[in-house]
Amino acid sequence: MAREGPRPSYDPAGPDHALRAALQDLRTGRWMAMRTLLADTPPGGRWTQRTQVLAAAAAGTDVVRAWLTEEPDSVHAAVMRARVGVERALRARREKHRRTHELWIEAWDAAQSATGIAPRDPVPWVCLLALAQLDPEQRWEEHRVPAPEPTLPPGPWGLLAEAHARDPYNREAHHRMLQFLYVRGGSGRLAQAAGFAQWAAGQAPPGSALHLLPLYVRVERYRRDSGHDAALDLHWVAEDAAREARHALHSWFEHTRRDECSLPDLNHLAHALWGSLRFPDAARVFDAIGPYFTPPPWMYRTPDRDRAVEVFTQARDRCRAAADGSHT
Repeated sequence: MAREGPRPSYDPAGPDHALRAALQDLRTGRWMAMRTLLADTPPGGRWTQRTQVLAAAAAGTDVVRAWLTEEPDSVHAAVMRARVGVERALRARREKHRRTHELWIEAWDAAQSATGIAPRDPVPWVCLLALAQLDPEQRWEEHRVPAPEPTLPPGPWGLLAEAHARDPYNREAHHRMLQFLYVRGGSGRLAQAAGFAQWAAGQAPPGSALHLLPLYVRVERYRRDSGHDAALDLHWVAEDAAREARHALHSWFEHTRRDECSLPDLNHLAHALWGSLRFPDAARVFDAIGPYFTPPPWMYRTPDRDRAVEVFTQARDRCRAAADGSHT
């Protein structure tokens, strides 16, 4: 009999219980738990991820400003000011808000300042890289630097290099570069994004989340092609799609501790393996996801995005049934 799992839910903290507690405190207007959490977080991927999630929750509040008022010399508070500024500027752009340009400049100033206050931290450089997508015409000189690979277009490569120097193969930095490539002017943007994803994955060591980048580009292409069309399911069983899924499984998942895997990466890998009909392999990834899920990429499989959790659950149950059957 197939295993039946719990109904999954979306939680930005996922299995990170310390982050969840800090988020709960932040939502009530308090910043002490955030300060304690960040003080206890070592540099690296978890630091980058926690500051990103905290900023998304803090962007609609004055919590970080209150923290800076109490502790104006706090390095971590200065980094969070940059994080929050970037989150607000990107939201304003999505909402076509009239203050987008003003918020962009404020965020750039905060991030530029944070590069000096926290010189060994990759996050201020990740913030500057995130803001590059607000300049799709590449009017700023720092957004049209020649690429290290001649087949790739000019872009904010210097910012990516600064983040890489502080945290090699930083996951978010490379996703921010992908977002820039999606919006930059000119034709062939998805092809350039795919080229970047393949190049970055080819540079990355075993266990690096950069091996997942081609899966994200494939989902973006599927989304733009109105992905929920059933005819496009062939998109996922094509040989190159199956090869990308296998590569991510063997080069990332099988080399990484489960508590170090990001939920979006696990969901994209489970989705790719399910789509390429590798059900037993996908079942292993679904087990690592546990009770959590992320709406992308599942929400692109249905015209009703509120049904993303149902698509996820059906895929998980199908893969687990196949895995259990292969063991009988």
